[in-house]
Order: sequence, then C-alpha cells, then structure tokens
Amino acid sequence: MKRLFVFATVIALTLAVSGLLLAQSNPSIGTWKLNVAKSKYSPGPPPKSQTGIYEAVGNGVKVSVEGVAGDGSKIAYSYTANYDGKDYPVTGTGAPNGADTVAMKRVGANTIDATFKKAGKLVSTNRAVYSQDGKSRTITSKGTNVSGQPTNNVSVYEKQ
Repeated sequence: MKRLFVFATVIALTLAVSGLLLAQSNPSIGTWKLNVAKSKYSPGPPPKSQTGIYEAVGNGVKVSVEGVAGDGSKIAYSYTANYDGKDYPVTGTGAPNGADTVAMKRVGANTIDATFKKAGKLVSTNRAVYSQDGKSRTITSKGTNVSGQPTNNVSVYEKQ
C-alpha cells in the first residue's frame, strides 16, 4: 500500500511539473491588454478596449476575451483549442470577423498561427508574434468582416 501511495505521489508531481513547464514554454499564457494607440485597424474602427486571458490546458490553451468594440457593442468570447490545426468552437460575441471556430498551430517558439472560420468559411488568418522578453505581442490579421469588406489589422498587446 505504501508503494502505491509513493507511486501515485510521484505521478501527480510529474504531471504538475510538466504542466508548469508547458505553461512556461508557451508565450501566450497570461493576461494581455490591447494597446489601441499602437494598433492599426482597416477598415476600423478599432476596439475601444480588449483584454484576453490565456490559460494552459493540456496541449493547448483556453482563451477568454472581453472588451468594447469600436461601435460600443460588447466583446465577450472564448474558446479552448489545441495547437493541432483542427477546428474548435468559439462561443460568445465579438469574435474576429464573426468567427464560430478557430484552428491553431505553433510555428515557432514565439509565433502562433490561427485561422478563424464562420460556418466553415475562412474569415480571418492571424499570426501572433511574441517579443523575446515576453512583454508584448503583435497579431497581424487579414480576412473578411461580416459586411464582406476586407480587413487588415495589426493589434499590439501588452502583458499585464
């Protein structure tokens, strides 16, 4: 019985440490606030505010975003996705270009690509590049908004 307890304790500690190491190797983990002044939105208007919370979950991330859109409407969407290129559901309001799914891939130590789709149709491709010091990230996104207009945005976020 004592051996079983020791074995279970070792397994639990190993899982906890591996989770911490994964979180440390993932630059997206943490709370990120949009710096509207450093960002560029075409066609605009930019969001008035936006904050995202990124949490490590298994082989992926849980994302919760809240804020106020340029037209004053509420932004409140979330998703949980692995970095495997498969589509995962996006729920809530204010997702990029009205998306209802996201697919993500890590393409480098400090770079993550994401594609957002609505009803199976691609509406936005995003590349997030994290600074070497981990204090900022720049997301470059191109797509088509809900009105059918092309979008070309550069969003700069600062880690809180």
